[in-house]
Amino acid sequence: MSDLRRVVAVVGGALVTELALYRQLGRWITRRPDVPEGATPVPYARLATPVVWLFVFGSTVEVVAFDLILSRWLTFLRIPFLVLGIWGVVWMLGLMASYRMRPHLVTDAALHVRHMARTEVVVPLEVIASVRVADVDEGGIRALKVVDDQLLVLVSGRTNVQLALVEGTTLTTPLGEMSPAAVGLWVDEPREVAQLLRRRAAENA
Repeated sequence: MSDLRRVVAVVGGALVTELALYRQLGRWITRRPDVPEGATPVPYARLATPVVWLFVFGSTVEVVAFDLILSRWLTFLRIPFLVLGIWGVVWMLGLMASYRMRPHLVTDAALHVRHMARTEVVVPLEVIASVRVADVDEGGIRALKVVDDQLLVLVSGRTNVQLALVEGTTLTTPLGEMSPAAVGLWVDEPREVAQLLRRRAAENA
């Protein structure tokens, strides 16, 4: 039964993530970024954008090519492959939309570190001890990773801003509650964001 529950949880999580991607695609089409009133958006899409667009272009070409081939020799496979191909392209457009429509957020009280459609870690400004620009390349495709005593929210395996936290700080994360010494994240303009966070953290100290 536990194995069944795990399978159900994985499938359910994948379905929720997929629906969230389509929701962000809808926001992109209607130009409604997921940025509450009063919050300052902090973009982080620049690094991943060329790669995602490359996949979108490649998948679109693949869909057209397969449709031409199957329509001539294997017509009974044409519709299933066409549907599957279009789904793949739309899914990747939703991925792109998630990067663009769900930026990190700086509010009066916290930094909301986001990654695509669902991941979010809220860091209260009052627990930020220091901020520094530091380019770290961990590789891999995971959005969240714990390295030593740091929680990294990665874009294409990288971070470029590090937040040292007050000792004993506990954060709620998709990996569960944890008490990291630092949080790393990727932003498009690290120096500007570091200055903003230093100023806001000082105001909340």
